[in-house]
Amino acid sequence: MKQRKLGKSGPSVSAIGFGAMGLGIADVYSSSVRDEASAIALIHRAIDLGSTFIDTANIYGDSELKVGKALKGRRDRVVLATKFGIVPMSPVSARGVDGRPATVRQACDTSLKRLGVDHVDLYYLHRVDPDVPIEETVGAMAELVRAGKVRYLGLSEAAPATIRRAHRTHPITALQTEYSLWSRDPEDEILPTVRELGIGFVAYSPLGRGFLVGRFKRIEDLAADDWRRTSPRFQGENFAKNLALVDQVNAMAKAKRCTPSQLALAWLLAMGEDIVPIPGTTSVERLEENVGAADVRLTAEDLRKIEAIAPKGVAVGDRYAPGMQELLNR
Repeated sequence: MKQRKLGKSGPSVSAIGFGAMGLGIADVYSSSVRDEASAIALIHRAIDLGSTFIDTANIYGDSELKVGKALKGRRDRVVLATKFGIVPMSPVSARGVDGRPATVRQACDTSLKRLGVDHVDLYYLHRVDPDVPIEETVGAMAELVRAGKVRYLGLSEAAPATIRRAHRTHPITALQTEYSLWSRDPEDEILPTVRELGIGFVAYSPLGRGFLVGRFKRIEDLAADDWRRTSPRFQGENFAKNLALVDQVNAMAKAKRCTPSQLALAWLLAMGEDIVPIPGTTSVERLEENVGAADVRLTAEDLRKIEAIAPKGVAVGDRYAPGMQELLNR
């Protein structure tokens, strides 16, 4: 696995990371890995394949616990990231956010205990708290760095002005935001901002929450309790219109002799050496497929074709339902 550097002064990480949300969360994806042994085996396979940038969060059910157990004896082989800021146990449709300094310290100690480690490599503010100045939140996060509990700091779904204020308080190593063939908003202001500041970009949901893979042909393909049913892009006419993009991605993938997920990930890798996608999966087969994207080479002509079928704004519908949409770009 090739390595990429997170920002000007951050750590080197695997070009394709591993998103561990699906290992433990129960109120978003019904396909979560509830079996601990299977989750551990999946992480071990990711590490063996070189996908050693492991991303979790304190609200991902028992994901931190499973990740921690999987890393026993392997901690020095991974760059470990976790997040805080979204209030645990708050409903998906109306997530609470808490960026108070006291919460920063408490959340970090809790995550370290759950993970069974003495430090994490990258600690993110999961969502910006509009009621707490970002300088106060990041200032408290900086104390964690000085205490040796955290090596680098990150933000998630933060607006350009907020990123600048945070970076002045303490160097920000990475920004994590949704970015994929059907979520290209970061190209407008976010990517130029982080590139100017020397901050790495971590792309979550790089496969459009599974939509770009071509697994879903109708809403009934999702379990009745799957959170994606509430996503505007998965609803009604939006679903049908978005399938047109998936069909074109699938056709191009066949021409390139790769899978749709590999094409989508290869496109992200081609968008800049500072971009690191963190696809999640609950399947070893899909994990191996995702990692294989690092070997897919896209020519200038390939990129032109992709631009034609997936220009900015091609997806129909907001990324999230209203409650969660309000937490973005703060």
